[in-house]
Amino acid sequence: MNVFLSRLVNRPMSNITSAAFLVAIFSIASRLLGVVRDHILAGRFGAGESLDIYYAAFRVPDFIFNLLVLGALSAGFIPVFSEMIKKAESGAEDREKLVCLASNVFNALVLLLLGLSVVGIIFAEPLTRFVAPGLSFEAQQQVANLSRIMFLSPLFLGMSGVLGGILQSYKQFFVYSLSPIFYNVGIIIGALYLEPALGLAGLAWGVVLGASMHFAVQVPAVFRLGFSYRLVLDFADSGLRQIARMMGPRTLTLAITQVNLLAMTVLASTLESGSLSIFNLANNLQSFPLGVFGISFAVAAFPFLSENAYRIEELKSRFSSTIRQILFFIIPASVLLITLRAQIIRVILGSGNFDWNDTILTMNTLGFFALSLFAQATIPLLVRVFYARRNSWTPFLLSMASVALNIILAYVLRGYFGVAGLALAFSIASIFNFMCLWLWLYYQVGSLDLDKIFVSVTKFAAAAIGAGAMVQLLKIAIWPF
Repeated sequence: MNVFLSRLVNRPMSNITSAAFLVAIFSIASRLLGVVRDHILAGRFGAGESLDIYYAAFRVPDFIFNLLVLGALSAGFIPVFSEMIKKAESGAEDREKLVCLASNVFNALVLLLLGLSVVGIIFAEPLTRFVAPGLSFEAQQQVANLSRIMFLSPLFLGMSGVLGGILQSYKQFFVYSLSPIFYNVGIIIGALYLEPALGLAGLAWGVVLGASMHFAVQVPAVFRLGFSYRLVLDFADSGLRQIARMMGPRTLTLAITQVNLLAMTVLASTLESGSLSIFNLANNLQSFPLGVFGISFAVAAFPFLSENAYRIEELKSRFSSTIRQILFFIIPASVLLITLRAQIIRVILGSGNFDWNDTILTMNTLGFFALSLFAQATIPLLVRVFYARRNSWTPFLLSMASVALNIILAYVLRGYFGVAGLALAFSIASIFNFMCLWLWLYYQVGSLDLDKIFVSVTKFAAAAIGAGAMVQLLKIAIWPF
């Protein structure tokens, strides 16, 4: 048993499917814990001001994490580090350079995140007034207090991001995929045990606890690869500079994405009380299939795409098989989310203070989100093809255009559909972004095996629509009201 676990933890993945399967399994576990987390939060607080305060406080620290760690670091770190691993294994480069580069990136990121966290703690109140202008003064004060606590979490998640990048570069996905589970466990501990004792501040400390566990679980796995910490900080290092150059456009892309989420937070805070909670709860639910299928396959495919970035036929083959695998799962998931959205919301969130009015509003919001699941699930893969080919600027420019479209549409549609209008705007903009990325990539590398993809999508869609029709008929027969 110990030998089996050791092999499972330490063995590199040899192909995309096995890597994606492992990532997906742990993603399901993490997302299920996320569902438990949202069930606890919705039941305890309902879709009201208290939960609005929590989500508003979460936004700015999460902005920093997403900006510098989630994707931006990986976009630069993994391609550069993977290339250096190959050179070290062939004897063309000293392994000590790998260790020094990892420590250099780690130390530089810690220094940057410490500075940003201190600034965030000092300016928490004006940041809150900007992010949640529609909340009352008392609620804004609580948001600022919770934000100050949560500003500790990007530091732990940033350190964890570097370790995760090392593990992904070695194609070791087990521990990397395990870490989000511990993050959600920390938040659940905060909701169940810290909040009753500390009030809403307990939720914030739960986030910090989860972030620290996210980091701690990856440390032993990185040490087992032969890495150790070096106290080095060299901004002139060529590897660090190359990573920073590649991170630049991706950081700007994520900045645009995070500005989009900030804009949604601002607009939701100006609607009726609970709108911010409803938007986040619906977004979290639609993120379940996105994380399990879209992100898992994209993360697992990235090292393989990077290896074959300029072998066009191999790149097309990897891309085609991966996107078809994503759509095989995501198209039926979209249909089921649309047809069973009321039942899903009621089963998962409908307890305690989460009433029928909250259910209806969240159901409508989730339905509009689900319209673009196919686009949202495949965008991470499309973007990673650009990154593998060392092109970060094109996704940035296209993301900027789609976010501008989203904000304009959200501002208009909220007047007609309320909080659900924000989700509709998000879906339209996501489909626009997907189409632009696809066409641009087609222009760069050719057909992308479009014939096979089209045939597969037609089969998936026909089967999913048939299943959706059967579900709808069963709903009418069982519950005709």
